[in-house]
Amino acid sequence: MKAIISDVNILNQLQPQQLEIYLKAKGWREHSRIPEKVSIWIRDTYSEDKLKIQLPIDNNFDDYALRISEILEILERAENRSQIDILGELIANYPNLTIQGVVTQIMTPPNSDILSGKITLLGIVFDKMQEIKVELANHEYVTAIKAYQERLAVACTGDLMKENNVFVLKNPRKFQIENI
Repeated sequence: MKAIISDVNILNQLQPQQLEIYLKAKGWREHSRIPEKVSIWIRDTYSEDKLKIQLPIDNNFDDYALRISEILEILERAENRSQIDILGELIANYPNLTIQGVVTQIMTPPNSDILSGKITLLGIVFDKMQEIKVELANHEYVTAIKAYQERLAVACTGDLMKENNVFVLKNPRKFQIENI
């Protein structure tokens, strides 16, 4: 089954600079540029494939999400990988995202007077199971401990970031046990 990323919000989160860094790392080079509009990327190492990426320079264009979707389709063919895998590498942050999952680890700092700690969630990020680190305090941390002990599903909203290839949910809020 082939997954196609069509969520406009996700596609609009991808910044042109992120895509440029990714393309350079994967052996693409900028062939030409139309100022303030688009940059054209090609792969020298695979000249026979004649693949060309037209990367919008401004993410405020009306059809920006459509253009990014087209880029993901080209990369999927070029790399023989799913769009979900490619997107997982591209996403550096996604604000105000709700993650559902289970608590797989609780890390309480020793000798702490404050009821807080770090947890690890196993949740779905862009249709793929991922570990997500979250720092919680007070009632939300107690809820996480209960969910961990009783193996209950949870949900939490926050700003998803990727730090050193690890997903981290910053500014967590609405941490709660899910009613299944």
